[in-house]
Amino acid sequence: MSVAENIAREAGQDFIRDIVRADLASGQHKTVVTRFPPEPNGYLHIGHAKSICLNFGIAEEFDGHCNLRYDDTNPTKEDQEYIDAIERDVRWLGFDWGSHLYHASDYFEQLYAWAEELIRAGEAYIDDQSQEQMRATRGTLTEPGTNSPFRERSVEENLDLFRRMRAGEFPNGARVLRAKIDMTSGNINLRDPVLYRILHAEHPRTGKAWCIYPSYDFAHGQSDAIERITHSLCTLEFEDHRPLYNWLLDNLPVPSHPHQYEFARLNLTHTILSKRVLTELVRGGHVSGWDDPRMPTLAGLRRRGVPPAAIREFVKRIGVAKANSVVDAAMLDFAIREHLNKIAQRRMAVLRPLKVVIENYPEGKSEDLEAVNHPDDAAAGTRHIRFGREFYVERDDFMENPPKKFFRLSPGAEVRLRYAYFITCREVVKNGAGEVVELRCVYDPATKGGNAPDGRKVKATLHWVSARDSLPAEVRLYNPLFTRPDPDPGNFAAQVDPNALEVLADARVEPALAELKPGEAVQFERQGYFCLDPDSAAKRLVFNRTVGLRDTWAKVSVAKVAAGS
Repeated sequence: MSVAENIAREAGQDFIRDIVRADLASGQHKTVVTRFPPEPNGYLHIGHAKSICLNFGIAEEFDGHCNLRYDDTNPTKEDQEYIDAIERDVRWLGFDWGSHLYHASDYFEQLYAWAEELIRAGEAYIDDQSQEQMRATRGTLTEPGTNSPFRERSVEENLDLFRRMRAGEFPNGARVLRAKIDMTSGNINLRDPVLYRILHAEHPRTGKAWCIYPSYDFAHGQSDAIERITHSLCTLEFEDHRPLYNWLLDNLPVPSHPHQYEFARLNLTHTILSKRVLTELVRGGHVSGWDDPRMPTLAGLRRRGVPPAAIREFVKRIGVAKANSVVDAAMLDFAIREHLNKIAQRRMAVLRPLKVVIENYPEGKSEDLEAVNHPDDAAAGTRHIRFGREFYVERDDFMENPPKKFFRLSPGAEVRLRYAYFITCREVVKNGAGEVVELRCVYDPATKGGNAPDGRKVKATLHWVSARDSLPAEVRLYNPLFTRPDPDPGNFAAQVDPNALEVLADARVEPALAELKPGEAVQFERQGYFCLDPDSAAKRLVFNRTVGLRDTWAKVSVAKVAAGS
């Protein structure tokens, strides 16, 4: 991406916003009306976040409004659970539809009436072919389709059959209503697409009132027209559907004629955003549910501790383009880390504890040390942490026989304890299996606060928690769900990483962490950003790692900008 494109994007400029500005300036539209139209057959994911931010964001920027509309045309896959989750996620992301909540099912009567108008105009017919027969006669990208033997039925017969379909006289799959367009068209979507199919299934909103349901293509554009949508924003896979979208609007007495614009969908490395795959991950037990923090769903990201502001910033940075591309997941991590660095208070937690005993510290004595809550925010204040003879450090912070550039704790080495003292390791205690279970150290009382009066320096500062006052905790470390950066949706199960979740059951954390609320962010010093999981109980805290402290994407992105890519 060029520097100019980067600057334009930061200013809120992209090809869709340019179109909206021009339409308003020319008087083509007096106000802007967009819509976010999910199908309530699953949970929203990070890809939907781009569409949500675009549709609601444009409406807000240009003093219009954005409708939340459920395209609920397939009752066999829809559920109230998904409807509730969608509304919860949109609100969590920071947007509200106010009074503009709609459903395609609100328009079923009108859609049916328009379908009859197409029949009367000779633009639609009832087809008795099976799905397999229609598929066989549809043609290919290089070969035209062939007309259905039922294509020339009379208007009277088509109306009679369509009304009998609505009355429930025929079983599922017996007949469909098709538009009569062009079976030789180079666009397969125009080869007499299905407009209605028989489906004896109860609908979450309309109950048993209907046994025929409109196709997505038939309901979508007409719902846009009914709601007087000015800019119908879709991802690129709907580009080939636009001619059908326009054909239906042109051939029906709709109250408005929206224009469809396509933009590139969001694709992330190590991530699959197919709703089918996400559903199978849940049903197949590969994850614990739709809100598993390994999932790219908004519910999963929320449970992992990702703040909605970071997602909005991420969407802003990737911009709105006309060509599909794959975004490195590290860019999302960067946006999360950057935001959490500003807001998350600091605490100490030891994930893999190793006990330390200070032999020259008086037994039974303890003292309160002052620790800052945020190094860049004085208003965040301070807290007290208790230091005593026994405490825990990270097992990874000790090596008995360290390599040359290992500056942390080892026999004879002196290190600084955060907010406390300089300590030196004198003895290593092992169990019968030869495993290190305890370190015997001494401390320098003159170095309280972490500074030596004689000016001597140490090369490492370690975090720690009191053995007596720290709390037990379970810490869950989440990594990408798939082993490959470009996972194959057709073989996703074989690419699920069995190590995507690591559970540390014996962590110890400082007492202040018991005051966190589920989902609240905190930085474990030297470890990363974490949040309290809803699984936490009074006697057992559970934390999810949101993102680590390492920031590799920033260096890569700076290099790319410098190279003009």
